[in-house]
Amino acid sequence: MDYAKESLRLHGEWKGKIEVVTRVPVENKDDLSLAYTPGVAQPCLEIQKDINKSYELTRRWNMCLVVTDGSAVLGLGNIGALAGKPVMEGKAVFFKYFADVDAFDIEVDASDPKEFINVVKAISPTFGAINLEDIKAPQCFEIEDTLRRELDIPIMHDDQHGTAIISGAGLINALEIAGKNIGDVRVVVNGAGAAAIACSKMFIRLGVKRENLMMLDSRGVISTSRTDLNEFKEYFAVDTDCKTLEEAIDGADVFLGLSKGGVLTPEMLNKMNADPIVFALANPDPEISYELARATRKDVLMATGRSDSLVQINNASCFPYIFRAALDTRSRCMNEAMEMAAVYAIASVAKEPIYDELCEHYPAIRGMSFGRDYFIPKPIDKRLLTTVAPAVARAAMESGAAREPIADWDAYKAKLQKYSDSISAH
Repeated sequence: MDYAKESLRLHGEWKGKIEVVTRVPVENKDDLSLAYTPGVAQPCLEIQKDINKSYELTRRWNMCLVVTDGSAVLGLGNIGALAGKPVMEGKAVFFKYFADVDAFDIEVDASDPKEFINVVKAISPTFGAINLEDIKAPQCFEIEDTLRRELDIPIMHDDQHGTAIISGAGLINALEIAGKNIGDVRVVVNGAGAAAIACSKMFIRLGVKRENLMMLDSRGVISTSRTDLNEFKEYFAVDTDCKTLEEAIDGADVFLGLSKGGVLTPEMLNKMNADPIVFALANPDPEISYELARATRKDVLMATGRSDSLVQINNASCFPYIFRAALDTRSRCMNEAMEMAAVYAIASVAKEPIYDELCEHYPAIRGMSFGRDYFIPKPIDKRLLTTVAPAVARAAMESGAAREPIADWDAYKAKLQKYSDSISAH
């Protein structure tokens, strides 16, 4: 299929991927008086007295803001706020379809981080959580840090943390298959943007030794001898004579690519240790194609960011479920404990038997089980909702982020299961 041509045709036909649907009847005088004036005054006054009532008397409890400035749209770069709207609408679709979260996309035409921050802060009372999206580095760090510090609702820059979570889940499963200890492996990260930095920090939190992780930007290896590093890159500087990817990859166990297509050659791949783990996540063209990597080495554990790869690392496997849990617990923040819970929960789903319905969508995995060709769950695996959301909700409670603890876990899981079953129905 020509995805570019067909997608353009369908976007013209759809004229948008989300819409607003009323939840209440508006058929007579009493309906109008209850939903609007004069009856609506009473819930307004209750919220004025206690803002927490907004979660009980409005849809805020289930609403997530998807917001961008369009400065780093996946595979396209700085195309501007409005041009990024189709991507943001797509995120809103995933939120609703996979986790029943009502997400609204807002495209902010502001190149100044402080202006962007002020806009988001001003509209934040509408929402129970905020998903920052497609904002370039280093502005994204300032924006997320400031909003997390100054607002009391969950905030996550998905390009950073969503990528880190699903990559972390893939890493621990791939290492298990390869029979390698995370504390012993050498990791090469090609790319030094927001996602690469977040993934590298996640790998270190999972057990990779900082001195065993080598990062490269467009100028080569980030080493202690360089004098052109900002504070974010400087954190990863290592004492080494290596300067190029070809030198860095020699004897590596893991390659994580968040850079540009075609930079990892078969010759470089052959320099890696036995059972190399390669996550080539550049889009639309990975650092090395799935087919070329598998043809070069039969022992490679390979994943890309593309939907047509046998093993795909995709943020859609995590962000709907993390936000579902954050909203359900009315969390004050999105913290490290919640992210780590998501990593291990996602990893566990890949070890479950592959069910027939999933094979209907992915025929290539029929007859497979957890192993070299299947170690990351597919984004449409309905068990992600019922596994990840409870794990993250529990972490939110245990870490003190939750305002509204889950009182009945059986009822909560049953509610999630009912929605998960409804996904299968349609």
